[in-house]
Amino acid sequence: MLAALINAEHLVEVSGYPLLFILVMAESSGVPIPGETALIAAAVLASRGKLQIELVIPLAALAAIVGDNIGYQIGRKGGRWLLERPGRFQSQRREVLETGEPFVERHGPKAVFFGRFILGLRVWASWLAGATHMRWRSFFLWNALGGICWASGIGLLAYFLGHSAGKAIEAFGIYGLVAVLLAIVSTFILHRRHRRHTQARSAPPPEATPSDPETR
Repeated sequence: MLAALINAEHLVEVSGYPLLFILVMAESSGVPIPGETALIAAAVLASRGKLQIELVIPLAALAAIVGDNIGYQIGRKGGRWLLERPGRFQSQRREVLETGEPFVERHGPKAVFFGRFILGLRVWASWLAGATHMRWRSFFLWNALGGICWASGIGLLAYFLGHSAGKAIEAFGIYGLVAVLLAIVSTFILHRRHRRHTQARSAPPPEATPSDPETR
């Protein structure tokens, strides 16, 4: 993972935004290449001032949406045949169909959204949606939401963590890294609440106002 990140970082730095768009779009349309790694590399470069994160995120989101729609059309017109046909990687392709198709049928359009964040399914989710004849309007809506959330979440995460994002993702995975960040934020919030509670308890009580003799 780290070696792929370094290679993708070099390629994206040399070719810039067009290569980022091509890699993300190709992965989303069904080509098993490191599109997410290219997004991470571009965001890391943006944290160093070599690219602009304001362009990286929208470009990656647009590439994901375009690529997914290409994959959807491929799946609708012949995706099942391509996944089932004999030849190279036949067992892997059949496994994708056997595990991915029930997932798409069970969760419907939401599977397109969540599939964007699942390694492996991200490459084939659009094909499976087309092969199961999911309604294009529902697919487009959830696909656009997934692409925007994915590009924003992964892009900002890598941008703010800088180059350490690659090592952290390699060690924990995306979901593990998110869990670590949530744990840090939760700890920070609990610490602030505890400190406020302690200060409130140690604060002196308000001064008692003397009672009016006439009211006694």
